[in-house]
Amino acid sequence: MMLNARKVDTAKGKEKSYKLSDGGGLYLQVEPSGSKYWRMKYRFAGKEKRLSFGVHPTVTLADARQKRDDAKRVLASGEDPGEVKKAKKLALRAENELIDPFESIALEWHKLKSAKWSAGYASDILEAFNKDIFPHLGQRPIADIKPLELLDVLKLIEARGSTEKARKVRQRCGEVFRYAIVTGRAIYNPAPDLASAMQGHKAVHYPFLKAEELPEFFAALHAYKGGSIVLLGAYLLILTGLRTGELRAAEWREIDFKNAVWEIPKERMKMRRAHIVPLSKQVIKYLEQLKELTGAYPLMFPGRSDVRKCMSEASINQVFKRIGYAGRVTGHGFRHTMSTILHEQGFNSAWIETQLAHLDKNSIRGIYNHAQYLEGRKDMMQWYANYLNIGEVK
Repeated sequence: MMLNARKVDTAKGKEKSYKLSDGGGLYLQVEPSGSKYWRMKYRFAGKEKRLSFGVHPTVTLADARQKRDDAKRVLASGEDPGEVKKAKKLALRAENELIDPFESIALEWHKLKSAKWSAGYASDILEAFNKDIFPHLGQRPIADIKPLELLDVLKLIEARGSTEKARKVRQRCGEVFRYAIVTGRAIYNPAPDLASAMQGHKAVHYPFLKAEELPEFFAALHAYKGGSIVLLGAYLLILTGLRTGELRAAEWREIDFKNAVWEIPKERMKMRRAHIVPLSKQVIKYLEQLKELTGAYPLMFPGRSDVRKCMSEASINQVFKRIGYAGRVTGHGFRHTMSTILHEQGFNSAWIETQLAHLDKNSIRGIYNHAQYLEGRKDMMQWYANYLNIGEVK
């Protein structure tokens, strides 16, 4: 039987919530507290769904029936009334300037997520947004961004040859859209659908030098006339086996000159565990030279325009390019060179992997090795520094 106004008005709360049906999917849900909510049950694309029409008596029986009839007309047109309702709500919020632009949502998402990231990773993501996304889409309401708009921006990254970066940026944008959806500020995530329209990335190994190529390379590096800070950074990178990001964001408080160790906190490490790096006599010498130049700052490699930020990601590779080694070696490639030489010389493989901060999937063994191999690695890295015989920074 259909409801009437008297039934609706006199319905009382019971021990459990219950429903009073009016037909056509419309019903009144009565809670134990006595609160009454209008709902409509319907099916779309084979799935059962529900719509909320408001609270009685603010929404009367006649109002609820009108909303039900409106929803049925939407269904008859082939659309989902629930999604149409969401879209209208978002449009109304946009008109009232309640929807934040993409940049605001992305920064909110970044702040929420970065607590679980290393500082370097968080910085790299923010740098990518600032450089490649915000200038184009930053002030666009996130709910209004169409797939083609995002694709055009990602194509600009690919046009630079940075296909892997374009892939990662697309994924991060997708996470921002998902965050906007779950917080009620967007209804569609265009990022996943763009994968098939992008070039894709073929994994390539970082170029590296073989042992017999090193003397000529170091002669060219020694003759470099550029800045001493970045040159010292190159020498330290080569001699320690650190990742470029781990080196660039280093702080002076991490260096223990007395005990000749460099302890990188877990927040900056890819493996999310503190990494102890034994320092050869040559590395200590280069660090002392560097401290004369940047010791007044917290960062060992402060940026030129802003000493609160570290030097750019491309700085060291630019040095290699300027001495004629573009495409022949990268900062990361020297990790491969180190691994190859040390393995060929018969050094303990576990020492080498620990020096390169490769994650041991056995966490207990990894922590044990982290501490246990330090003495052996000290001898190994001193041998390596003597073997390379880089020379002094002028």
